[in-house]
Amino acid sequence: MENSYRNFFRRRGTISLLGSLLSILAGLLLGFALLLVFNPSHALTGLSNMLFTGLRDISKLGKVLYTAAPLLMTGLSVGFAFKTGLFNIGASGQYTMGSFFALVAGIQFQLPWYVAMLAGMLGGAIWGAIPGIFKAHFNVNEVITAIMFNWIGLFAVNLSLNNMPMMIASYWGAVTKERTAKLTDANPAAILPKLGLDESFGNYMNIGFFIAILSAVVIWIILSKTTFGYELKACGYNRSASLYAGINDKRNIILSMTIAGALSGIGGAIYYLSGTAQFTIVKSLLTMGFNGIPVALLASSNPVATIFSALFVSYIQVGGDMLQPEFAKEIIDIIIAAIIYLSAFALLVQGVIAKVLMNRRKNCAPAAREEDDRC
Repeated sequence: MENSYRNFFRRRGTISLLGSLLSILAGLLLGFALLLVFNPSHALTGLSNMLFTGLRDISKLGKVLYTAAPLLMTGLSVGFAFKTGLFNIGASGQYTMGSFFALVAGIQFQLPWYVAMLAGMLGGAIWGAIPGIFKAHFNVNEVITAIMFNWIGLFAVNLSLNNMPMMIASYWGAVTKERTAKLTDANPAAILPKLGLDESFGNYMNIGFFIAILSAVVIWIILSKTTFGYELKACGYNRSASLYAGINDKRNIILSMTIAGALSGIGGAIYYLSGTAQFTIVKSLLTMGFNGIPVALLASSNPVATIFSALFVSYIQVGGDMLQPEFAKEIIDIIIAAIIYLSAFALLVQGVIAKVLMNRRKNCAPAAREEDDRC
């Protein structure tokens, strides 16, 4: 029994879990320290609101699940690329294009939600494939290309919306000209089905979260149980060795970025087809895509673990909204960002734990290792 207990803590999965939990704890401690700095008298109340708001009210839990769905998709997008040796920092642009394609299908062409969802996936896939093509055929670093296309995608969407009157809320009787139309006015058939979930979890809840979970399971199966997934990971680990083994590295790079982009696109579609969100014409990148990076890092790019890391990040964000009015909105954003991004140091913490265990075994003599399983 004792030997099994010690071996349990040497497993890679256990080290990953411990690293993630310690990183989350460090993030929460930093968040509490910032609360003390900005408003000491309300620090404990603020921490309590942040940690327990999502459990106090079923409607708040519904909002946690609603926000977690697009976070999960962008986290899967970044994590999938990580698994295949690529850094998909273009999730924000892919998320934006997915949102745009889905809304055009739903509002401009009056198509049902499932067609709009596929359109969003297509938009993200196209925007993800472009950096993959540059990487595969011209050896251009995908980070540089993806950053450029984040901005190109944003301004292309803004320009398109400004020239598509039917997409704007004012066309449907609203006052604002800076947001897309509400789907409840333009095309209720494009809204994701709620299946009665809104009666229990509030108006935010729909099937989007379950679509995201299904996507995570599918990605896990592809990466862990298929030859195709093995080839993608092999290409990421060592492109030259994969090429020597007969694997088409260029094809796999393009496919990896295309799939990653499609996942982000689905995330955008889930969020804006909810019926409660409107796309705003802005000049800053959407943060949902960038938040997928800490979600993926916290989960060590494991698709199943990404479900829980997305829930954690969403939970903290919803809880952070309850810090007002004692804390200013800007301060709340700083605190939440500090918690999330320090939590994303999971890989670093995992490396430290693994190094400590390895050094402990090296310091034991070979004979001692046989007699004492603690080594």
